[in-house]
Amino acid sequence: MLKRYLLCLLALAVITPGSFAEPPQRPQTRQSDQSDDYHGTVVKDPYRWLEDDNSAETAAWVSEQNKATFGYLENIPFRTALKDRLLKLNNYARYGLPFHYGDNYFFSKNDGLQKQAVWYVQKGLHGTPEVLIDPNTLSADGTTSLSFITFNKSGTLASYGQSVGGSDWKEIHVLDVNTRKVLDDKVEWAKVTGAAWAGDGFFYSRYDAPQDGHNLSAKNENHKVYFHKVGTPQSQDRLIYEDSKNLQRFHSAGTSEDERYLFIDISDRGVGKDGNAILYQDLSDPKGQLKPLIADITDDHYSVVDDVNGKFLVETNKDAPRGRLVEIDPATGQWKDIIPQGKDVLSGVSAAGHKLFAHYLQDVSTHIKVFSLAGQLENEVELPGLGTVSGFGGWRDDTSVFYSFSSYNYPATIFNYDIQTRKSTLFRKPEAAFEPTNYEVEQVFYPSKDGTKVPMFMVHKKGLQKDGNNPTLLYGYGGFNISLTPGFSPSIIALLDEGFIYCVANLRGGAEYGEDWHRAGMLLNKHKVFEDFIGAAEYLISEKYTNPNKLGIQGGSNGGLLVGAVMNLRPDLFKVGLPAVGVMDMLRFHQFTIGWNWKPEYGSSEDPVNFKNLYGYSPLHNIQTGKRYPATLITTADHDDRVVPAHSFKYAAAMQEKVGPENPVLIRIDTKSGHGASNLIKGIELTADIYAFLMYNLDIHPKLDVH
Repeated sequence: MLKRYLLCLLALAVITPGSFAEPPQRPQTRQSDQSDDYHGTVVKDPYRWLEDDNSAETAAWVSEQNKATFGYLENIPFRTALKDRLLKLNNYARYGLPFHYGDNYFFSKNDGLQKQAVWYVQKGLHGTPEVLIDPNTLSADGTTSLSFITFNKSGTLASYGQSVGGSDWKEIHVLDVNTRKVLDDKVEWAKVTGAAWAGDGFFYSRYDAPQDGHNLSAKNENHKVYFHKVGTPQSQDRLIYEDSKNLQRFHSAGTSEDERYLFIDISDRGVGKDGNAILYQDLSDPKGQLKPLIADITDDHYSVVDDVNGKFLVETNKDAPRGRLVEIDPATGQWKDIIPQGKDVLSGVSAAGHKLFAHYLQDVSTHIKVFSLAGQLENEVELPGLGTVSGFGGWRDDTSVFYSFSSYNYPATIFNYDIQTRKSTLFRKPEAAFEPTNYEVEQVFYPSKDGTKVPMFMVHKKGLQKDGNNPTLLYGYGGFNISLTPGFSPSIIALLDEGFIYCVANLRGGAEYGEDWHRAGMLLNKHKVFEDFIGAAEYLISEKYTNPNKLGIQGGSNGGLLVGAVMNLRPDLFKVGLPAVGVMDMLRFHQFTIGWNWKPEYGSSEDPVNFKNLYGYSPLHNIQTGKRYPATLITTADHDDRVVPAHSFKYAAAMQEKVGPENPVLIRIDTKSGHGASNLIKGIELTADIYAFLMYNLDIHPKLDVH
């Protein structure tokens, strides 16, 4: 097992219909005469000044926008009742998968409405849990979280990444598991990293400290791997690897189960390469040096799963767009197929108990097949149904492993799988206030513009009438080789109980059908992702599930880009648009933090061909002046150092300037949150505001069950 970082009597409130408020007056945003020449095309950028997150003028603009937004939201009559409903739905205990080091078992648990999940330790699988570390005590407002936690081989020391206010920056600390004492060790400016233990310390990756005041927006370059020895200051950390000639590379460290091997994963996405290289080092050899296992960075992906007798099991899509597992002999460089490519997508492989657990996607649902280390298929794990599985990792000598199963109508449930008997036993079942038999899940396959069949999940209460009048929320992402597989969200129940259909479209650009599906929606093919999403909306309308006046769309990050782009293309097709933390300025995304990392997916305006493509769909640059747009609530946060809030700031200012006055265009800017809410309660508050805005503008007057 490779050690990786481990990544929460009813009173009836009746809301009576009333006249809807007029859209609020839009704040005015100063325009400058800033413009740029891209390969002979002059592009105006009048809101460039909003990129300065340290300016008083930007702070004043944020304050004015939030005043307008929260003033509007506070006038929605059912907003408070909706928040109470969401609090009730989320108030149940949730557990993370347990794992062990020696006799110590570790797991996370949120009792219900704790802002952060708490980590526990216990002796043996059935011992008494004791608090190991409670992130809720790390800050007064509960916005400091743990981004990862890892343990040394004996399970006596824990390293954890501490994130403040939702930022991607991590401060690494060390905890004595037996005494619960936080040691003096402190590692700063770590990012895109975990902590990989080896002996008396751990490997990690970091950047040089950014310029004061610009830690949330400055470009991150020169990612270095260090070794930290416990009990020493960071200034004495040993530099293991850097590449000063290629500043926009990621370098991520991992170690083998026996801590004999160090692996460094290297990607070069700053120059548009989608794959990675791998270096390895035999740590048992005092004179050992880093050597290439995969020497060249191409568009092919590689991930080390395990080492067996000095040979490495590596998952890859090289010459296998649906994935395969190979054995690589570092002494000879020879490759041998262990699990060849099959008809379904190999989405991951884990090792435990001298077995290989292959995670396959079959029409966006997980299937688990068990193989010997030599690649002999032994059995398929019987699962509760169609859904998503995580887990099946462990140690070589384990006799059982844990996994979690969930679906849209099946809360995440933990099972223990006996490797010898091949049987699963229920370990922990959540007690969510949810009756699954009241809801049903459909999967349909609809045609996109070019005829491609695209899968889509639809969740709704039983007894749905296809009368063309059901309120509907359509969600999408479509990028970065990420699959949207079925999973339970208690908050969605608040929509379903009000008659909504919740839809998730599995657009091209994701990994649902392997690398070919991904490449069909990236770079110059990005328009196909938008066509897939529009096709989903047209299908829902043509099949009488809903109509344009009852249809909202939602997406975050790359999905925020998706929502912005399709609203520009088809503003008539949707009533509400909900772009969250979106990449909205496609000409300048690579100028901020790790934005250069997205070049393989999007291309870059530095290239004339890619510039033309990006400029043609960039949400910021394609708003139709004077056109009636959907009611729009843009959401972002002040500590988002992945997709910096300037994207949403500039987009909101342009929307408020250009689009017709018929519907509201608002931006909600959260504080002390990042690319996602920094704690559970802030996440519920955000969701309540989004859903309130959605229902209000779809003319839905809910009846909400609240305490």
